Amino acid sequence: MAIRPLDDRVVIRVLEAEETTAGGIVLPDTAQEKPQRGKVVATGNGKLADDGKRMPLELSKGDLVIFGKYSGADVKVADDEFKIMRESEVLARVEG
Repeated sequence: MAIRPLDDRVVIRVLEAEETTAGGIVLPDTAQEKPQRGKVVATGNGKLADDGKRMPLELSKGDLVIFGKYSGADVKVADDEFKIMRESEVLARVEG
């Protein structure tokens, strides 16, 4: 099954949370923070402007992004977990 977002929304595959600290301490599941990084797997056509033209998105498929802890809607499709959110909810694109 494929997910096709509408307008200025993007579908993000959430990356797993870090299981160890920088010092090498293994964190139990209850102490791990909610993941805030993901990879864009699909984008919408862009937001419809007042003049009727589509405004293209800055993000594209394959971009690695950072988003807020509680941003977007969590969706599960065939054992895969995704977040669907507006492009404006994405905080940053990871470069390099």
